[in-house]
Amino acid sequence: MEEPATSQPDPAAPTAAAALDDAAFTGMFRREFGYVQFTLARLGVARRDLDDATHDVFVAVYRQRAAIDASRALRPLLFGYAFRVASQHRRAAWTRRAVLDDAVEAVDAAPDAGDQLDAGRNRALVLAALATVDLDRRAVILLADFDGVAQPEIAAVLGIPLGTVYSRLRLAREDFAAAIHRLRAKRGER
Repeated sequence: MEEPATSQPDPAAPTAAAALDDAAFTGMFRREFGYVQFTLARLGVARRDLDDATHDVFVAVYRQRAAIDASRALRPLLFGYAFRVASQHRRAAWTRRAVLDDAVEAVDAAPDAGDQLDAGRNRALVLAALATVDLDRRAVILLADFDGVAQPEIAAVLGIPLGTVYSRLRLAREDFAAAIHRLRAKRGER
């Protein structure tokens, strides 16, 4: 028996097959946990808050899983959730009185310590430079230059016009380059 033409499904709603079901969520959680935690760190979430913030991201994704199209790339989607959670943590940080220093890193005793030291310094330099970039601009440069996401996808993930993405990306690159230059000069490097 044929259904009446008036009861067609909403084309904007994901189908049951395309929705992120519990099994797909569990797999995605296991695969992308490290990416989300690293993204939150790049967005300026303090090391002491990373576990809580990562949890917040996955709770938000889980609550919205029925509306998520599992056939689309998940990392840009996860970045969008991480960006919102990082923004919330940043606003909440203003109310905290204690300021703890996250600059201390544990020493890795793995072989080839010289290379690891250089890589750690470069990583610290990049993270310090990123920390100086405005959060809205930082989100765009992280997605575009670090995660390789196309600008139209960035606009969709962050809910901003495409022209704003291009503008923020240009300004973020300028801010980032200036910060690298300042930090290297401060270290006595070229």
